[in-house]
Amino acid sequence: MEYKAIAQQTAQEVLGYSQDKSGWKVVKTAKKITVYSKASRRFRGNLYRIEGIIPESTTKLSEFLYQPGNRVSWDKSLKVYNMVHKIDSDTFICHTVTQSFAMGSISPRDFIDVVYIKHYEGNMDIISSKSVDFPGYPPTSNYIRGYNHPCGYVCSPLKENPAYSKLVMFVQTEMRGKLSPTIIEKSMPSNLVNFILNAKDGIKTQKLAASRDCHHTGHSSCQKK
Repeated sequence: MEYKAIAQQTAQEVLGYSQDKSGWKVVKTAKKITVYSKASRRFRGNLYRIEGIIPESTTKLSEFLYQPGNRVSWDKSLKVYNMVHKIDSDTFICHTVTQSFAMGSISPRDFIDVVYIKHYEGNMDIISSKSVDFPGYPPTSNYIRGYNHPCGYVCSPLKENPAYSKLVMFVQTEMRGKLSPTIIEKSMPSNLVNFILNAKDGIKTQKLAASRDCHHTGHSSCQKK
């Protein structure tokens, strides 16, 4: 399977979603985060668009969202997020296991995705992901194997304040199993708002840890950050 080609095509599709202004309806607003949805063209479910402002530069935000190393420490929706195969410096295969949600009515799912970061003009980054078959990680009886149709984060500098970023996220996840679509539609918007709140908290924690390290070491490079 040509994972790199799939990754590049997925990024292109996510870029297309970000430029598409028609047919979105607001399904939730909370804490300056807005969730929109429209029917997905990929499966019988929704494509969600989530917008929020993150107090971090685009470069650092993209790095934070892209690196699998610390993902589980801040993303409360996941219990496993592992890079299982590196294709190149911008592309890898990830195995993800979600927590149960909707008060336990949606059990954990696992996913195998190709994840890819692409830099665009104007300091915009797209981190895209899409489910793929990967021989090293076939579905098991431990979890229902879910499927992510093209998903991604679009990070760009906030025009009024480039030290902040606008984060626009696109999600179209097929949970599979015997779930009622109503349960998913009711629980998904809150989960997506929580993701952005968790990311903000994770960035804040990371900054505090970095400033504590600088304080302890008194390293000269800390002054330049």
